[in-house]
Amino acid sequence: MEITEPMKILVINAGSSSIKYQLFDMQTEQALAAGLVERINEPNSRIKHRLLDGHHAGETVLDMPIENHHQGLSQVARLLMDDTVGVIRQPDEIDAVGHRAVHGGETFNQTSVIDEAVKKKMRALIPLAPLHNPANITGIEVAEQIFPKAVQVAVFDTAFHQTMPPAAYRYALPDELYQHHGIRAYGFHGTSHLYVSKVAADYLGQPANKTNLITAHLGNGCSICAVQGGQSVDTSMGLTPLAGLIMGTRSGDIDPGVLLFLQRKLNLSVDEADRLLNKKSGLQGICGLNDVRDIQNQQAEGNQSAELALEMYGYRIKKYIGAYLAVLGQVDGLIFTAGVGENSAYIRNLACRGLAPLGIELDRAKNEANSTGIREIQTESSRVKILVIPTNEELEIARQTWSTIRGGHYYE
Repeated sequence: MEITEPMKILVINAGSSSIKYQLFDMQTEQALAAGLVERINEPNSRIKHRLLDGHHAGETVLDMPIENHHQGLSQVARLLMDDTVGVIRQPDEIDAVGHRAVHGGETFNQTSVIDEAVKKKMRALIPLAPLHNPANITGIEVAEQIFPKAVQVAVFDTAFHQTMPPAAYRYALPDELYQHHGIRAYGFHGTSHLYVSKVAADYLGQPANKTNLITAHLGNGCSICAVQGGQSVDTSMGLTPLAGLIMGTRSGDIDPGVLLFLQRKLNLSVDEADRLLNKKSGLQGICGLNDVRDIQNQQAEGNQSAELALEMYGYRIKKYIGAYLAVLGQVDGLIFTAGVGENSAYIRNLACRGLAPLGIELDRAKNEANSTGIREIQTESSRVKILVIPTNEELEIARQTWSTIRGGHYYE
C-alpha cells in the first residue's frame, strides 16, 4: 500500500451515543478544530464544535436530531468544511483518521492500519468490551464512508499494557479460563499513560528507556500505572475498566465475595450487578455525587459522607503508589494527570500524605499554586519528583496514527 505522508489527521473517539473528534495538522502538531456529538439517537441531540487555530473565537452549538453515527459524523464533516467555522474544503483533505479503540485484547499489541481482517478481530473481542468495541467499530465503518480516501487506523487503549509480565496480568484462577476465554488483566488508559510518561522523561532529561515512573490518570475513570524503562509493567485496571482505584461511579477493587453474597441475599441478576458496580458505586455510591469538585464543595459545608468519599478516594491512590514503589524499586517521578489529577490540589495532597519516608514529599505551596502546563510540586528534599502533566490523548492518537501509516511500530 503506497501512502503519501499525511498532513491532516482526524482523531475520533466513538461511544455508544457520542462522537468526540479533533483535527490535527501534523506538520506542526497544531489542533485545528475539536468537538463533540452527544446524545445520538436520543432527545436533545447536540453538536459542539470549536475552532482551535485562532481564526475564530467561541463555540458553535447545534441542537438538532441526530439519529445515528453516520448522520453525526456527516455533520462533523460539514462543520469542518464550513466557510465560517471550518478548516478544510473537502473530505479528501483528511489524510488519515485515528480511532480510539478500547479493547485490543492480546490480539493487538500495536497500533494497526484498519482493514477487514482488523475489523473481524475487533468484533471477536466484543465479549471483552461489550459496551465499547461495538461503538468503536461503528465509528470506523462510518468514517470509512465519510472519508473514503483517508487511511483508517486503530489505536488501542490496551496496547501499551501488553508489556506487562504474566505475574502482573494473570489472575489466580483456573488456567483454562485464561487459555480459552482470555481472562486476565489488560489495563486501560494506555494512551494517556504513554503520553505523560514520554513527556515526563523528556522533561527530566532522561531517555524513556532508562526512566521509571508512576503515572496516575485521575478523572471520572481512574487508573494508575507502573512504567519501567518506558514500558508498562503493571496497572490498576484489569479485564475491564472496573478494577483498581475508586472512580466516579465505579467501585474499583472489592472483595469478589461481595457479589456472591449479594446474589444470594438479594437475588441480584448479572445486569443488576453490572449497574451496581459500574453506575451506582464509587464516589457516587459513597456520597451521592460523582464529581470531585462537587464533593469538595459538600465537604467544605461539613458533609461527612463527602469527607469519607474523598478520604477513601485518596487512600486507594496512596495504596497503589506504595505498591508500585515496591514493584519498580527506584522511581524517578510520580505523575498526576487528567481532570482530577491536574486540577485537584486536595486529592494530590491526600494521595501523597505520609509518603515522605518513601521518598515522596509534597510541597503544599507548590501544590496549591495555580499554574498551567508541566509543573513540579515536590519539596527540595523529596527523592522522587512529583509532576503535574496535562494529558493529551488525542495528540497521542494522532502521533501513533502518523507513525503507523509511515510503517513504524510505535510500542518499542
